[in-house]
Amino acid sequence: MSRRRVAVTGIGMVSPVGASAAQCWDACLAGRAAVTPIPDQWQRWSGFQSTVWAPLPTVDFEAAGISPLEALRLDRAAMLALVAAGEALADAGLEASRVDAKRGIWRLLGIDCERAGVFMGTGGCGITTLIESQNSHLLTSVQSLASRGTPEIPDPASEALDTLLASLPKRFNPFAVSMIMSNAVSATLGIRYSLRGPNATCALACAAGTAAVGLALRSIRRGDTDMALCGGAEFVGDPFGSVFRAFDTARTLASVVDRPETANRPFDHGRTGFLLAEGGAAVLVCEEWEHARRRGAPMYAEIVGYGESFDAYSMMIMEPTGQQLSRAVGSAIADAGIDAGDVDYVNAHGTGTVVNDNVEAAVIEGLFGSRPLVNATKSLTGHCMGASGAIEAAITALSLRDQKVHGCVNLDDPVRPLNFARRSTDAELVWAVSQSAAFGGHNAAVVMRQAGP
Repeated sequence: MSRRRVAVTGIGMVSPVGASAAQCWDACLAGRAAVTPIPDQWQRWSGFQSTVWAPLPTVDFEAAGISPLEALRLDRAAMLALVAAGEALADAGLEASRVDAKRGIWRLLGIDCERAGVFMGTGGCGITTLIESQNSHLLTSVQSLASRGTPEIPDPASEALDTLLASLPKRFNPFAVSMIMSNAVSATLGIRYSLRGPNATCALACAAGTAAVGLALRSIRRGDTDMALCGGAEFVGDPFGSVFRAFDTARTLASVVDRPETANRPFDHGRTGFLLAEGGAAVLVCEEWEHARRRGAPMYAEIVGYGESFDAYSMMIMEPTGQQLSRAVGSAIADAGIDAGDVDYVNAHGTGTVVNDNVEAAVIEGLFGSRPLVNATKSLTGHCMGASGAIEAAITALSLRDQKVHGCVNLDDPVRPLNFARRSTDAELVWAVSQSAAFGGHNAAVVMRQAGP
């Protein structure tokens, strides 16, 4: 019995370089990278070694169908996922009818909801809600005193404390529990569109989105589902830079340079760390091949292989031989039924950290030599954490559709003589790999094929 084939029929995306898939793709092809100084307000709370990041563009959540009431009940990561999912479904030509206007519940038309699943990845879903809730909990009494104008607030409660108090909600959020849960992103999408098939969250840090795409492939391939939403979402832009400080203290972030726009430089000898993104989301609509063909759905690419492994080495440092990353990518290639020599394009993890880039570049060279084109989407978007693998999978599918590869920004002195794309280029692409390696030691890779018969 032949394996069921899986097509990518819709893509939705929000990243620091664009508020839609089209905007993100256009920015990548144009080489428009996202990098700005961190908010001045953060400097009131701490000094930072890195002072640049990649903020998100303004997103019109209400225009995307998220009511003000819903916005109070959802963490920003879940809201970004809803925006990306709505775009992906419309892109796939799937319409929805409203089931419950008050609760914001819809049902996809022409889809068996019990054979439609959701697989989403996230690294720290709800972390900004958690920070806000903790601040609200600890400072409620101070906030009350301030509102009464009493003199009991100590001297340190000056400009910095005033800023903190002004940022707090008027009351503790009664929806905090459901907003903080790591499964909130996946559950939110399932509830929104009445999808009653498997609903799973991949909490594999920076490999989460890639793993979610892999789970969707396996679910559809083995016949558990006919259609799935998969991808990743993340939001770490709390008002005080708390999450940024955690990474900054760990010395993982790109150092400040004379020209901030050159700080983010994956695979370059001059790299100093990764550029933290405020967040992002990407959702892919995946369907069983004949299911998609019967609908006349567009097909970006075919997902043909998935592999994963675990370093069992360190929570923060990639295993230096790269053996397990190589095993994950090799497993995905074997699952696709091809040889490494067939691969035309690799969308690399490419964080810009010293150890990771050395190891990953060696793995790519060991598996593929210098034949396939290689780039790093993070050189443009920054590191979107749990959303990054999904964004890179989406970019890989777009590359296969359009037969174009975006360039690596600031790659002046590569760490190895790989076939790096320095600028956007047309290319003949049939087989492509998108790979991720995460904190904790999680490795994941997907193989895609140009859509065809």
